[in-house]
Amino acid sequence: MKKIFGLTFGGLQQKILNLVLIFILAIVGVYVSVAVYQSKSLSDTVSEASEEQQKSINSASNETMDAVVAASLTRSAEMQAYIADDMFSDVKSDVLTLQSFATALFNSSYNFNSRPVSYPDPANDGIATAQLQHEEGIDPENTETLGLISNMSDVMISMFNSSDKLDSCFIGTADGLILYVDDRSGSYVDENGEIIKTFDVRNRPWYKGAVEKGDVYFTGIELDTSTGIAGLVCAAPVYKDGELAAVVGADIFLTSISDYVRNSNEQGGFICVVNEQGKVIFSPQTEGTFNAKLSNNAADLRKSDNAELSAFVTKALNEPTGLETITVDGTEYYLTGSPMSTVGWTVINAVEKRITRQPTEMMLDRYNSINESSAEKFERGVDRSRQTLLVMTLAVLVLATIGALFVAGRIVKPIERMTNRMGILSGTDLALEMEDAYKTNDEIEVLAQAFATLSKRTRDYIDQITTITAEKERIGAELELATKIQADMLPNIFPAFPERDEFDIFASMTPAKEVGGDFYDFFLIDDDHLGMVMADVSGKGVPAALFMMMSKILVNNFAMMGGSPAKVLEQTNAQICKNNDEEMFVTVWFGVMEISTGKITAANAGHEYPMIKKADGSFELFKDNHGFVIGGMDGIRYKEYEFTLEKGGTLFLYTDGVAEATNAQNELFGTERMLEALNAEPNAAPKVLLKNMKDAVDDFVGDAPQFDDLTMLGVKRI
Repeated sequence: MKKIFGLTFGGLQQKILNLVLIFILAIVGVYVSVAVYQSKSLSDTVSEASEEQQKSINSASNETMDAVVAASLTRSAEMQAYIADDMFSDVKSDVLTLQSFATALFNSSYNFNSRPVSYPDPANDGIATAQLQHEEGIDPENTETLGLISNMSDVMISMFNSSDKLDSCFIGTADGLILYVDDRSGSYVDENGEIIKTFDVRNRPWYKGAVEKGDVYFTGIELDTSTGIAGLVCAAPVYKDGELAAVVGADIFLTSISDYVRNSNEQGGFICVVNEQGKVIFSPQTEGTFNAKLSNNAADLRKSDNAELSAFVTKALNEPTGLETITVDGTEYYLTGSPMSTVGWTVINAVEKRITRQPTEMMLDRYNSINESSAEKFERGVDRSRQTLLVMTLAVLVLATIGALFVAGRIVKPIERMTNRMGILSGTDLALEMEDAYKTNDEIEVLAQAFATLSKRTRDYIDQITTITAEKERIGAELELATKIQADMLPNIFPAFPERDEFDIFASMTPAKEVGGDFYDFFLIDDDHLGMVMADVSGKGVPAALFMMMSKILVNNFAMMGGSPAKVLEQTNAQICKNNDEEMFVTVWFGVMEISTGKITAANAGHEYPMIKKADGSFELFKDNHGFVIGGMDGIRYKEYEFTLEKGGTLFLYTDGVAEATNAQNELFGTERMLEALNAEPNAAPKVLLKNMKDAVDDFVGDAPQFDDLTMLGVKRI
């Protein structure tokens, strides 16, 4: 590079000048060429160009509108279906909670006392209240279930008050009683002012439907018996020892969905809802195919004479449809559908196709007007351009040269100074300070400030890295120590009882985090009795590990005091409930084996079913009686049961982390795969059985992350 008269030739300054001059000359040349070409050919090509542009605009506009409509309608249908289905899913979850509590209630009736219940009282109108009704001819006082279901009152009142979706929740018994919670006590008074006490419980559609299905059941849309408002009921059966004991459920008023759908009818588009029978149940249309009618009068669109509509509705009830064009009642519609999996309905979004073509027509009209006006202006502009082109070219070249020299100087000088300063920075001097030469009020100043900030941050970053590294090493050491402490709390030396040849026992625990909430334990209570524990604490990490240690110590201590399995669980539950402000809980299976005979006495506090192999058979799932979880409720009593572990037989215990291990496709490992893994070598030693199970789970899960602890225990009688 050389400097002549203050200009740097061969450097950035010359390059900027050359670039500006080349750019200006190129623009002038292109402008002249285009102007000459257009002045000669405009009259011959304007008509053809206009026609081609109209076709292009029409095609591009239609394609764009189709894409916009497809994306908009599809997203809208999916979102509307998701919002509605979320409401039904929440209600289903509430009903499953009632079913779970009622099942525990009926199967552990000896743990509950009768509580007072009353008929509807208009004075309670507006207050969530538990109320009793019954079938004609039924005397509630002579039934077996009145005192038992009265224990559902607090649960249902709490559920009703905490949900903005429930209009009532209830339990109807197999002997004709119904206990329900709502805030409409005043609606249960007849025209004579008498309180309505009778209710045809077992003939209601929700009762019959839940009993027939044997699972969660959604009714069709019905009018509420007390308010006359349209709604539906979600119900589920409750069984005791395989026999129907009751049906629990919840009412949902559908006023919000009805109002939303009714208000969707505008500008040629609307929303309608089709139930699982293919019938339109909500629609703003007052006539035609999409008119909503009562279920008995509505037509099944899946059986419509319109084959395209029939196929579309059938598909929409099972999966998102994407955008489809279908003619209905003489009108061509864009249709999309998205199902609501919980109730089996679907949301259909419809818009008339002609509406989407209006923007294209308006655009073409506007284009023609603009094109004609532009052609006239262009002709006049070309004439003026010819006269001023030469003068403008010379003026632009002169001004561009002067401006380029000035700008190049302002750009190059600060950069040169910054480059020189950065060149003398050393390993111990990383600071680039702002100077007046860099304050150019443009990107150069920003660049200089960035370098100055970067140099400061570099020094700060080195200090922070040093501090953070030390802190991470400290935390890692503490977690490693916590993992070792937890592992040392569990029996981990095998063989555990080398002097005993009557049985072989092995156990393992693989935590999902550094420390986990699962635990196992086994210990000799005396020379002829072996205690075995398998438990799973709610939650993960350090809090669960601390709760695990406390639970393990309590179970072990109470067991060593000679209590029966049921008594040990009751004492442990009572002790934990005294100081359980965090409301954690633990599921526990505890059994005691009489070593000489193989007789096992056990009790189950909400834990997984054990798996047992007889001497000459294969592993099978043993469905024992479940009690409530430890820490969930004070005063719970537990039942014991007995079975004999034959010589050559094996008992396998585990936590839900095994059965619920999930692969990348969100599939559960499940008990069937567990039985397959155990029965691959059913007569193997417990250590081999646990290794086979762990290998099977690892192969199934693959690269998917482990979300729960894997804890297993096996004991084989020899």
